[in-house]
Amino acid sequence: EPEYEAALRNIDARHGNLRALIKFDRVTSKKMYAAADMLLMPSKSEPCGLSQMIACSYGTVPIVRKVGGLYDSIRPYGEENSNGFCFDNYNAHELLATIRYALSVYRDPAEWHALTLRAKKSDFSWERSANAYLTLYRNILK
Repeated sequence: EPEYEAALRNIDARHGNLRALIKFDRVTSKKMYAAADMLLMPSKSEPCGLSQMIACSYGTVPIVRKVGGLYDSIRPYGEENSNGFCFDNYNAHELLATIRYALSVYRDPAEWHALTLRAKKSDFSWERSANAYLTLYRNILK
């Protein structure tokens, strides 16, 4: 969205502790994923989403809205095999509450480390997806 890009560039120009890179750079993006503790992805719609999967591979914990591929790939903290944090509605209040919740878990180093390891172990492979479809089809045929 052009207005958000302009706002971030404005903040970049006024402050020394934030940098707005409005471009695609594969090398820099890998460094950002690897250096981050969390990835914020509050998408309004998301048919698939790869960023949350890439983040998980680096042990960067996604914070996502429960929509599309984000909902399919990120299991909310507190559930079995959780690998991130999720919120339901597209609004600032739920987003902020979820960020605060994630930060409360972040303050527990042992729990945060366990969560990052689960994120790294997330299986987004085609083999897992294909096996899930086979199971579904076999159950339908029964």
